Amino acid sequence: MLSIDGMRGDIAERLGEPVERIGDHDDLLGLGLDSIGLMRLAARWGKAGSGVTFADLIEHRTLAQWWELILKSGGAHEDGAHEDDAREPVAEPAPEIDETAPFALATMQHAYWVGRTDGQVLGGVGAHFYNEFDGHDVSPERLDAAVRRLVARHPMLRCRFLPDGSQQIMAESTWPGLTVRDLTAVADLDGELERIRAELSHRKLDVGRGQVLDVSLSLLPRGATRVHVQIEMLAADAQSFRTLLGDLAALYRCPGEDLPAIDYSYPRYLAAYAASTRADYERARDYWAGRLAELPGGPELPTAVAPERLADQRITRRYVTVPAERWDRLAARARDHGVTLSMVFLTAFAEALAAWSATDRFVLNLPLYDRRPLHPDVQSLVGDFTSLLLLDADMSGEESFAARATAIQRRFAADVAHSTYSGVEVLRQMARARGAVAAPVVFTSALSLGELFGPDVCACFGTPGWTMSQTPQVWLDCQVTE
Repeated sequence: MLSIDGMRGDIAERLGEPVERIGDHDDLLGLGLDSIGLMRLAARWGKAGSGVTFADLIEHRTLAQWWELILKSGGAHEDGAHEDDAREPVAEPAPEIDETAPFALATMQHAYWVGRTDGQVLGGVGAHFYNEFDGHDVSPERLDAAVRRLVARHPMLRCRFLPDGSQQIMAESTWPGLTVRDLTAVADLDGELERIRAELSHRKLDVGRGQVLDVSLSLLPRGATRVHVQIEMLAADAQSFRTLLGDLAALYRCPGEDLPAIDYSYPRYLAAYAASTRADYERARDYWAGRLAELPGGPELPTAVAPERLADQRITRRYVTVPAERWDRLAARARDHGVTLSMVFLTAFAEALAAWSATDRFVLNLPLYDRRPLHPDVQSLVGDFTSLLLLDADMSGEESFAARATAIQRRFAADVAHSTYSGVEVLRQMARARGAVAAPVVFTSALSLGELFGPDVCACFGTPGWTMSQTPQVWLDCQVTE
């Protein structure tokens, strides 16, 4: 059972503010709560029996309004008594499973697994993150030992993906050890580093043998070093990647110390998630079945060549940085209109697509970070916890930008409340009903997830430099990060 003071504490924690700063009638979206923050609050309070959804929270803007909703749902103490335990994730009983046996892929994992096979349009490539860290005096011996301990700590780094579309955690890792390149005397250093980057950033790891992580080290002149890290999204999503790098830095920095034990696992999480969301899944499936006939396909963009004719595509990155003062002004304007920054950037992206698309109405793929607090150790797990939402963006007609952003946020709120049934499954249903349907344009908002690499990672390995993420069967992926 929830209390209003417990909720106030949760909100303060999400915003990084003192509890006393959170008033009953403050505009919480105006204070900075965004979509991811609201989803996490809804998940935490739902776990405590509140009955409120993300859609309820985004439609109302104050703690007093949210508290009234929870009172009506019967999931609260009306006297406002403290219930501190309700703020902590509680272990979710799950079916007993054999964690050494093969287990089914999660929905997004299955989509990645199918997309990486040859013969798929824009497929045949792995879904992975690749990052370089430029620092000084990184020790090959300590880094090798730290990676080995990291692989021992996180079972999904020892996972192999089987031909039947299942996965299995192995007792031992197949990682061969740290590759060290001594480039201190190379004549064309820039050219060699470019060659290494081109090779590693588009490398397709052998996930069938359990090859899901690779770390290597380049030794450069005058003590400079470059750490290269690649992780398969089949085994780790963006938040897991951040966890992995944080743990790697801790293991490198203190080789004689153990990290706190993790008393949970990804296969146990998947089993608990399926058991705890069965009713939600059925309701969400019915919701999307009712919308299936009206959903459009992806944007119809002009292409120089038919995508199915491409056999060796390469992913490239374009980026722009918004100066802090402009960001602050934009955030203030968004708060004035009651929309989140994620929805502002999503609307801008949809406007640009509509200018090029043959149709003004299309669906966009939105990855959702859906890590449920089913156990106290869930936040420490490595695995793929993402799902996809198919968002119907109707850019027809003449509306102001603010009106469009408000409409898109309203559509998002309604749809995300039924996201237990993944957009991958919705696409499958559309394909059965009308033939192949593509939704190859993605919008990824990582706002409120925080810095991908913390100060400890940078202190150990150097400044995060060149980065690349790659997903099969995707034309465009607009990513917004802080």
